[in-house]
Amino acid sequence: MPLDPPIDKPTKLARRISDEINAISSPNIPNVRAVRRKYSHILKAESPELVISLSLRLLRQHHHRFVAYELLAHHPAAFSRLGEAEIEQLGKGIDSWWSVDSYARTLAGPAWLKGQISDELIEKWAHSTDRWWRRAALVSTVALNVRSRGGKGDTSRTLMICSLLIKDQDDMVQKAMSWALRELVVHDAHSVATFLAQNKQDLASRVTREVNNKLSTGLKTPRHKV
Repeated sequence: MPLDPPIDKPTKLARRISDEINAISSPNIPNVRAVRRKYSHILKAESPELVISLSLRLLRQHHHRFVAYELLAHHPAAFSRLGEAEIEQLGKGIDSWWSVDSYARTLAGPAWLKGQISDELIEKWAHSTDRWWRRAALVSTVALNVRSRGGKGDTSRTLMICSLLIKDQDDMVQKAMSWALRELVVHDAHSVATFLAQNKQDLASRVTREVNNKLSTGLKTPRHKV
């Protein structure tokens, strides 16, 4: 009888990481992230190809989505190898606000910011019939504007994506629209205010309210004094 083929290194590592995560008694984000940090250190000297392969296995076979994304984000050489095909592969299966936001904030947005994926790809997502890809398009703009992630403000591309989704009635998309515009306020409040004024008939009331709050008070939901 033929021998079973040897298990490759990425598969072994994915199993080991998954087993450690599954053994956590309180699998909250800080505890799971501690495992991720441990392996980011272990993988520091490994090749980009191995880290990408490992991350795909963690995602597809073990369903540890945010760990897969963070391993890539914290391995600069692996992250720099991600192009449009790889980014879309890593987004397969996004089906909730948290999976979309993890994907767009950790991988897609930063890759867009660094020029690894094109405006056209994000526009394609904005036109998708899948609500989660439309949300991903909007959340990807956050990386363009969040200073802590290297964003320096990008009015043109942020408003381009927002413009494509002005009339979208999906709650998950509307919430992402508010988020995208509020992040841009820090860099270009005038353009955001103009955008609201020009599109007030089509924007959801939630978006108008939250973004106007950000413009006037600096907060999404101002606290009322007692």
